[in-house]
Amino acid sequence: MDLTCTSCIADTFLDMLQAELMKLPKSLFAKTSTIKNTELVLEQLPRVISSLDAHMDNGLQSVPQLKTVMQLLSNIENCQLKTLSRAQDIQQETGSVEQPPKPANLP
Repeated sequence: MDLTCTSCIADTFLDMLQAELMKLPKSLFAKTSTIKNTELVLEQLPRVISSLDAHMDNGLQSVPQLKTVMQLLSNIENCQLKTLSRAQDIQQETGSVEQPPKPANLP
């Protein structure tokens, strides 16, 4: 193939490419900043995923401690409910209902 033929093929290809570009929406140029921002986000995505994965691993390692804390809180709540229930039973048995003390009037 000689240089003239190669040049003709390149020109034809360029013409076809320009024709295809003309078919693109006019607003595509206005979207270039959005496209660029999307590119930047996609570039950062692997680091974000890695960071989230590390946080998930740390969180999963904390699960046994969280279960212990939840059990302790549940035990405290149960003890408080039992104490309250006993106090109500005693009040019902004695038939007295104590009124809470009235707050002192402050000047």
